[in-house]
Amino acid sequence: MDVLRIILLIAHFVGLAMLLGGFLVQQKAIAGGEGRVLPIMWRGALVQLVTGLLLVGVIEMGGLFELDNGRIAVKLIVALAVAVLAFLYRRKDPAPSWALWTIGTLTLANIVVAVAWP
Repeated sequence: MDVLRIILLIAHFVGLAMLLGGFLVQQKAIAGGEGRVLPIMWRGALVQLVTGLLLVGVIEMGGLFELDNGRIAVKLIVALAVAVLAFLYRRKDPAPSWALWTIGTLTLANIVVAVAWP
């Protein structure tokens, strides 16, 4: 079970890199009102959502350690918001700057919740 958890965690990080990287590489375009939700951002949001849910399931089933359900709920809500925004604006060219900034900010907020939540 622990090997599966590690594989899912790596995939979760890859999804994070896809999502955040897609946001960060187009800062100049976003500032100029020409940013868009790149296909890799949409796929990264889906990878994050699916692997996050699978991680929770594997940890709960395997009894590997105790999860903080409050933190998991916050992360799920934020991940859903990111995925919905990425889905809604994936075909808009250019996408509204506020939507892209929200995607980037919520992605960073999810990292903070994962790392800094006591």
